[in-house]
Amino acid sequence: MGIVRFALRWPYTFYVLALLILFLGVTAFRSMPADILPEIDIPVVTVIWQYTGLSTPEMEQRARPTANTR
Repeated sequence: MGIVRFALRWPYTFYVLALLILFLGVTAFRSMPADILPEIDIPVVTVIWQYTGLSTPEMEQRARPTANTR
């Protein structure tokens, strides 16, 4: 109840505090760096597997079971 009495007794103090909070919020928002697409390092593994003379479906059959097992 003490803050209510204080706000009723000195309302301009709370107006100034509200404006200060608003001003600091806008200032903080404007100073934040806005990066729409941040740079993210995604781990990537590349496997190069060559079998000369192997057709594409045969290569797929050989590579699928190895890739799906964890």
